[in-house]
Amino acid sequence: MKKLVLLSSLLILITMNRCDVLQQLELPTGGTLTKDEVVKALKEALRIGTEKAVTQLARENGFYLDDEVKIPFPEEVQFVEEKLRTLGLGKLVDNFVEQMNHAAEKAVTKAGPIFYDAIRQMTIADAVGILNGNEHAATDYFRAKTYDQLVAAFKPDIEKVLNTMHVADYWKKVTTAYDKLPFTKKVETDLPLYVTQKAIDGLFVKVAEQEKLIREDPKARTTELLKKVFAQAGRAVVR
Repeated sequence: MKKLVLLSSLLILITMNRCDVLQQLELPTGGTLTKDEVVKALKEALRIGTEKAVTQLARENGFYLDDEVKIPFPEEVQFVEEKLRTLGLGKLVDNFVEQMNHAAEKAVTKAGPIFYDAIRQMTIADAVGILNGNEHAATDYFRAKTYDQLVAAFKPDIEKVLNTMHVADYWKKVTTAYDKLPFTKKVETDLPLYVTQKAIDGLFVKVAEQEKLIREDPKARTTELLKKVFAQAGRAVVR
């Protein structure tokens, strides 16, 4: 009789603990997703996230007034900036930095078609891996799939914009002013490539922010499909 009571007590405790765990995980009812639902939801999430990221950065001062993505004076020649500022040429440096950022703002719209193409090519395995991955799994997917294409698309436009906005002239003035200083090494850097790489880095920062929102904030899931799939992310069976 004692054994029976003990066994019953254990079963009750186990059942209660299991209920507690389920409650903590907030498992939705019907925790089974179809592969089609997962793929559609991920494509929808990526489309929404990339569109918002591009829109944020393409607007006026989208890069320049956002400290998180603002493109600074080239790091590898930071000593040039420091020296010029000590000589009272800070305004020249500031104008140069501002125009670089405006060039990135104009070029970032090129990302749209490239992102859409990567979304179309997403496989079921890609989608499931992203759904159950870390908070930036989708951003990592995009970076791997699109980075080289983004460089190829951005750089010519950025170079053109830099020339149109006379940023090349600013750079020439900055480097010429520095090169005239005694005991300095001549400065050489691929400015269009530098701005291109920084623009892409900033773009992925914003894409990652949008991904995190969709994963963590139910309010950011703007469609029923997104609500269903991301509510079950990491906990549902995909069939």
